[in-house]
Amino acid sequence: MNTYLSLGLFSAASLGLCLLALEGLFLRRHLACAPRVPRRTPPISVLKPLCGVDDDLEENLVRFARLDYPDYEVVLGLKSPRDPAWRIACAAARRWPDRFRIVLQRGAPGLNPKVNQLMTLAKAARHGLLVVSDSNVRVERGYLAEIAALLEDEEVGLVTHLIAGVGELKTGSLMDHLHLVGTVAPGIAALKRLALGDVVVGKSMALRRCDLVRLGGFEAVKDVLAEDYVLGLMISSVLHKRVAVARRPVLNVSEQRTVGEFASRCRRWGVMQRQAVGPVLYTAMVLLNPVPLAAIGALVRHTPGALAGLAATCVARAALDGAAARALRPGGFAFRQLLWVPVKDLVFGTAWAYGLVRQEVEWRGHRLRVKRGTRLELPEASAALSEAGSALSA
Repeated sequence: MNTYLSLGLFSAASLGLCLLALEGLFLRRHLACAPRVPRRTPPISVLKPLCGVDDDLEENLVRFARLDYPDYEVVLGLKSPRDPAWRIACAAARRWPDRFRIVLQRGAPGLNPKVNQLMTLAKAARHGLLVVSDSNVRVERGYLAEIAALLEDEEVGLVTHLIAGVGELKTGSLMDHLHLVGTVAPGIAALKRLALGDVVVGKSMALRRCDLVRLGGFEAVKDVLAEDYVLGLMISSVLHKRVAVARRPVLNVSEQRTVGEFASRCRRWGVMQRQAVGPVLYTAMVLLNPVPLAAIGALVRHTPGALAGLAATCVARAALDGAAARALRPGGFAFRQLLWVPVKDLVFGTAWAYGLVRQEVEWRGHRLRVKRGTRLELPEASAALSEAGSALSA
């Protein structure tokens, strides 16, 4: 019995490696195409919500001050002047007053804190093209030009980007970046190439204000965790338009994330993904993480052949992640960094199992329950306290 189980697990791991190799092929084909050049350069508002001081935040803002685009503004959103990022935002606004403005959040009508900021930022923005860009994102100088070019097609309702990572100093940040280049970016490119669906990366997404209004504004996603995913679905179902994936990837800057923080983030991803795609598809996604499958296969039947199969799976997975990294980020990863790929996959495997059975997440100091479609609810105890507080304030 153990022999058949082990063989089945190794067969599943082999299938997963083949699927990952195919995703890598689609990724390289996507990146091989030259970015489009716009015929016109309409003014753009970049909405950048801030919450705390991200790694190298100052340099991230410098990059947005020096984009090759004639007419744009960057609207920096903060919940309060007490936020640690307030000082950095003020310094950027003083240095580039023609580029940066600061807007304080008004109210908190939803359970998604990022969307609460975006609702205020969208109202304050001056222009008709809106770009949502997270505070830990770093972009190339042609970032806005490619967005403008893609939105010249009226059938495109939203533009998003593949994502890589840079700056890792601690192991958690390295694992985060290995996951982005080895799993997230190739998966998005493959889905797009095969026309199997659109995945929107909320770290960088752009759309017309008029289209956003037709969707109901950011208010329509104020109570969902995966606001980017849901907006992508609405682009198709409500506007009957499509999502375009830009050729230039954006870079996620992370230096000091710990392994524990990476694991916590993966658990949140797991819960979010299961509630977004449903339990059947989420369960099938285990094939895209072959190292845990091979590890269990080796534990079930710990023979020299099984251990060799596990080693081969780890080497193949690291090679695939390394190839994707060379295509997505300058210099790829060093050999010693790729040695962490199997560990990263094992951590992500435990998070996948967590997402299979749990519904609650910890996010920005709050515990939230995630329902189908990633709709957010307060746990019963928290909801009762919130209602009591509202009654007292009234």
